[in-house]
Amino acid sequence: MPADTAPSTPTAAARKAPVNKWLVTLSVSIGTLMGSIDASIVNVALSQMRSSIGATVQEITWMSTSFIIATVLMLPLTGFFGRLFGQKRTYLACLALFIVSSFLCGVAWSLPSLVFFRALQGIGSGLLVPTEQAILRQTWPPEEQGMAMGLFTTVITVGPAVGPTLGGYIVDNFHWSWIFFINLPIGLLGLLLVWRFVEEPEDVLAANRAAAELQRRNIDWAGIGLLWVGMATLQFVLEEGQHQGWFESRGITTCLLLAVFCLAAFVLRELTAVAPAVDLRLFKEPVFSSGAVLGALMFFILTSNLFLLPLFMQELLGFTAMQAGEALMPRTLVMIVMMPIVGRLYNRISPRVLIGVGLFIIGVGVYRMMRVSLDTGRAEIISSIMLQGLGTSLLFVPLNVVVFDKVERARMADATGIHTLMRQLGTSVGLALFATLMTRYSAQAQVGLSAQLVAERPELYERLSSTMSSLVAGGVEGYEATEVSLRLLASGLQRQASLLAFNRLFTLSALLFALALPLLCFLWVSPGTRPAPRAPKAEPDEVHLDVEV
Repeated sequence: MPADTAPSTPTAAARKAPVNKWLVTLSVSIGTLMGSIDASIVNVALSQMRSSIGATVQEITWMSTSFIIATVLMLPLTGFFGRLFGQKRTYLACLALFIVSSFLCGVAWSLPSLVFFRALQGIGSGLLVPTEQAILRQTWPPEEQGMAMGLFTTVITVGPAVGPTLGGYIVDNFHWSWIFFINLPIGLLGLLLVWRFVEEPEDVLAANRAAAELQRRNIDWAGIGLLWVGMATLQFVLEEGQHQGWFESRGITTCLLLAVFCLAAFVLRELTAVAPAVDLRLFKEPVFSSGAVLGALMFFILTSNLFLLPLFMQELLGFTAMQAGEALMPRTLVMIVMMPIVGRLYNRISPRVLIGVGLFIIGVGVYRMMRVSLDTGRAEIISSIMLQGLGTSLLFVPLNVVVFDKVERARMADATGIHTLMRQLGTSVGLALFATLMTRYSAQAQVGLSAQLVAERPELYERLSSTMSSLVAGGVEGYEATEVSLRLLASGLQRQASLLAFNRLFTLSALLFALALPLLCFLWVSPGTRPAPRAPKAEPDEVHLDVEV
């Protein structure tokens, strides 16, 4: 009897996995979606929160900063915790911490308590995204990895887009604390589903048990300490550098030097440790390393553009905040529709072709933004944004599959944690750099334009005279008309200076985009060398299909 039943167990498991893949995806997506929404939902409630707890504008930003720093500290340790406790238990623990800290954020009584509870929420949120990605990679069969990553990318894309809109609705109709309380029932549902439907593959569990024994005997406390100090100080520099004048601040300079020293020491430590907390040897694989760098650069460029576009529309084109948000919405809608479709196309079209076409379309969208002016219409901006959304869908779905092609299943959690960290760093560096350059370029352009405003220029005299005549004809007194004309001239100069700054930044985005293109060459894995992810009882035709991709 045992001889008869033993072989049937793996066969039954192999048949059951494809049936449960949708339930697994739904289960792990709930917590991940909440975490990605909470990264942006609080931004629209800062004013109400500041008034409620009596904080200044500068102080209330620490609530967001603490969340981001805590998230970044956890991302690289995805594999470390997955080996020690198992990926399912790690996900459940992080989701439970996220739910509890969400409740505590809603009942926070002071700024320090809110900042602390928000940091706890960031710790819980930090491992949700990479752990979900690892679970999906290990759950879906090899020939359906494109669809799995299409669904995953849709989830992490929808969150930041929906967050501000949902937060605005809650703040307008309820108390700001409900942006945190809403996580409780949804999070409990996610906990129940993950506990019930998510199961780790036996080969991954066996590999983690063996690695955990070695890891427990040689816990890399030094590596974890260096990582946390280095990443915390680096993220602090990126978040607060603009507000404190960058290197004019001794605190920012000290933090940057400390970050460089700690991260350099961390790399040396991880390459020599018996059981490193973070598997940096993954970067020896060209496909993984180039894909991680390409993803970071793309997030650098795209999130910087998303930072610039609302400012451009509101400050120069006169859009309201709602109109600017509506103009950005088509990009999200295109991505929601296209990402599952691209996932289906993954097995039919070469990943290199999809990524190449995606990069080309993003490049067209970025190039069109280089040509914006004060006469640019709403339709032109929306079409450029939609092109970027289409290109992003074609790029990131296959990239999220190809980048892990040569990563063993047991190392998947390490790889997804590092990959997510690289994208987060790309976002943080891009926002910090472009915010600084926006201020600097505007000031430089204003100085250059002001130098052209000399009384000897006849066109300047004619413009002032024409404006003054129009004001006087409208009933404005002569002296007041002169003052108003000069103010209008100064306002026009400032608008032109801002336009020149935006054009320079969009041009910089295009140049950085061009520099990222050579990385595409390292992503291609030839049909003869591309490994098939291990799956239970894979049939020959399934292996052949995976190799063809």
